[in-house]
Amino acid sequence: MDRNVPGLSRVILQKLNMKSYEDYKSAMDGRKSGSDFGIRTYFDMFQKMEDTFKFCAECKKLPDALPDPKSLRRCKRCQNVYYCGVVCQRANWPLHKKFCKKLKLVALDRLVEWLIFTGDIPFPTETWTKPAWDVKGWEDWFSMQEQLEEKLSAIVAGRYMTLLWANAGKPRPEDRELCESIRRLVTDFHSRPLTIGLGLRLFGINPLARPLTVHVVGASHVETLNTRPTDYDELTWMFPGHQGMEMVMVGVDVVDGPIMRPPLAMPAPQGRVYLSSYKGLYHDFWESHVETKLAARPDLVVGFHPGFHACPDLLAGWLPTLLLLRDYRLPVLFTVYSEQELKASLQILVELETNIVGYANNPFASLRPEQVYSSPNKAPVYCSSHYIALLGAEASAVPGAEGLEDDYDDCQGGEPRAAAEGGSIASGLG
Repeated sequence: MDRNVPGLSRVILQKLNMKSYEDYKSAMDGRKSGSDFGIRTYFDMFQKMEDTFKFCAECKKLPDALPDPKSLRRCKRCQNVYYCGVVCQRANWPLHKKFCKKLKLVALDRLVEWLIFTGDIPFPTETWTKPAWDVKGWEDWFSMQEQLEEKLSAIVAGRYMTLLWANAGKPRPEDRELCESIRRLVTDFHSRPLTIGLGLRLFGINPLARPLTVHVVGASHVETLNTRPTDYDELTWMFPGHQGMEMVMVGVDVVDGPIMRPPLAMPAPQGRVYLSSYKGLYHDFWESHVETKLAARPDLVVGFHPGFHACPDLLAGWLPTLLLLRDYRLPVLFTVYSEQELKASLQILVELETNIVGYANNPFASLRPEQVYSSPNKAPVYCSSHYIALLGAEASAVPGAEGLEDDYDDCQGGEPRAAAEGGSIASGLG
């Protein structure tokens, strides 16, 4: 996907001649004819989506650069990467074979993801039967889902799954593979709210004691393209009886939609998760809304894949926000895609003298593998695979996840330290 970002990417929307998710949803709902976008059938839609990924994995040639564009053939094993001929395929095989099996899952999930937009995924969930601190990861979460196999089987046998494989131009996988794909996509959907819940637990912030406000900083089309007001309701099942929670999506790339409504100046309604948004830079939002009390001061700030490590320009854009979060001593949880990105992000945060209270593998990371769009033959990454917890400023050395504060008296029943081993790369920070 473009810029290694999950979800229905802007690259795909452009290929479909659509400007936004609303165009896509209008076509799917029949409110606007698919022919308005050059799409006549479901088959045409899936082919246009697949065209996004059609380039030779070895020489990088696009179909238009070949004498016969139809000569581009995909790997039969993974159904994901393409080659312009046998010579390129043979030359690329020593590298591709390392990732072929994983890329098969990527290609499958990319198609099954369509069921999120049709409404089949995710399936309805219920109040957790275990306390939040006893749910250590996805295995525990799935164990609480009643009639799970029946729910998965209904989706596999459903109308849209049938339409998908009648038009995808690829052989239909076995039902077992489809069920596993649905599981991965469900974790991808719920990863963000459960990661926010993890952040509340790590910082000892008790949703049962008072209404809470969470700011999602750097929010973009990834967090807001298809977001409905109910998409973070899993937090209600995670913390039954909570006093109300507001999630404010703040970012320059926030997409217009149902949650494009002003942040609340008053506490969130009791027992509800209320989503709102602000399109703009976080430090501008802080000055215009938080300081003027048009929006509540956050109890927690979360940034999903901020990416400030990627290049100097991005870091420069993030710097006012990072310094604001540090100087106002706000509890912050950032997530990253990989251990390499974790290391680079930690180095920057050390140089900014932020107090890194811990970092670790995220037990609620998405299980859906994501490929680097322009370089598929790389190890896939996973959304929110690791987290970094920050609180204020500190010039001392960085502790590992074992250094996370264990003062969780405000949490009902207490909380363990870190969800997974962190600090394993601390010696590499240098």
